Amino acid sequence: MVRVGTLAALAACLLSGCSILPAAGPTASAVVDGAGIATDQGLFARYEIIDVDAATVEGMRGRPLDSLLASFGDRRPALQPLIGIGDTVSVTIWEAGSGGLFSGPAIADRFSSGSKSSTIPEQIVGRDGAISVPYAGRIQVAGKRVQDVQAQIEQELAGKAIQPQVLVTVTSPLSASVTVVGEAASSGGARLASLRGGPASAIGGGRIPLTEKGDRLLDVLASAGGVSAAVNETFVRLSRGQTTVTVPLITVVSNPRENIYLRPGDTLTLVRDPQTFLAIGALGAQAEIPFSADGITVAQALTKARGLSDFQADPAGVFIFRFEPSSVVRRLRPASPLLGTPQVPVVYRFNLRDPNTLFVTQAFRMRNRDLVYVSNAPFTEVQKVLSVFSTVTAPVAAGASIYSVTR
Repeated sequence: MVRVGTLAALAACLLSGCSILPAAGPTASAVVDGAGIATDQGLFARYEIIDVDAATVEGMRGRPLDSLLASFGDRRPALQPLIGIGDTVSVTIWEAGSGGLFSGPAIADRFSSGSKSSTIPEQIVGRDGAISVPYAGRIQVAGKRVQDVQAQIEQELAGKAIQPQVLVTVTSPLSASVTVVGEAASSGGARLASLRGGPASAIGGGRIPLTEKGDRLLDVLASAGGVSAAVNETFVRLSRGQTTVTVPLITVVSNPRENIYLRPGDTLTLVRDPQTFLAIGALGAQAEIPFSADGITVAQALTKARGLSDFQADPAGVFIFRFEPSSVVRRLRPASPLLGTPQVPVVYRFNLRDPNTLFVTQAFRMRNRDLVYVSNAPFTEVQKVLSVFSTVTAPVAAGASIYSVTR
């Protein structure tokens, strides 16, 4: 009687997909059925199930990606940069003859130059945007070109100095620099200090001055010493004003249009973010696995996870769990009830029993933080039930055998 009751219970458990059995995750049918849940108000959609084929791969080629070009444009800065507050300025004045304000032996010991010229010590442009010039007073320089400041000083000294000629040099253009932080190989302070003729320690690290010809993003990174992490693991985060955009560095390297001109005041942050995916379920390896390359396909991801488990995996139950922009889902599922949210949970299903799907897995690109899940085959659940059945019935069979022997 015990054996009959136990057998009936186990048979019912098998037929109903008993949930008390151990499992690594939901079955393929459970993933499909779980996309929507019936409620009193109707069917509540939780995620989209999309069967991947060649048309799906083609529809995803237009997946919107962050772009520096689209966000900031690529306008070359002005050819003649303007002097700004915080810049260090040097002024040299020549006179046509000796015995003037800035020449002659009477004042030669007060300046560093020869008898007909004098160099005023370097000055930092103050918050009022001005510098001081002897006999000319405070000269407004912020927001002006170098040649305009030279002409203004000459005008102020006319009638005081002997036919003065003025040369203004910006020795430390901090206002026309870009700040580089993060995974840069070295500080940009050495380059900025060299422009001043001083040691690198004299300048705060990470400031890269822009040249008059205009500097693109990769030019600035090269001046900062390059990147310390692998290119395929590095992201570039550009902040300009109130806008911040992050793109993979490999995108800038491979697409020249993304190598845009930088502008004074930009902040460039290099972020190391290794690209990985999660592999769980009936796979040879269950772990967080790095891409170790510039993007990989589903076929490569399955290979990195050591393939499907021969005795457990359901080839028709290979899934990729991912959040997709609503614009992508709109192309693939125009009538999806989840399009009202910016990021839509999507489950892509691959049926590896179809040989044509093997071609699709070589074209479908993995994304950072994707989750690859392979469900157990239905026969695996049968094996579990039979194992439980043998475990329960073995003591009964052993008892019956002993009883027959003792008789």
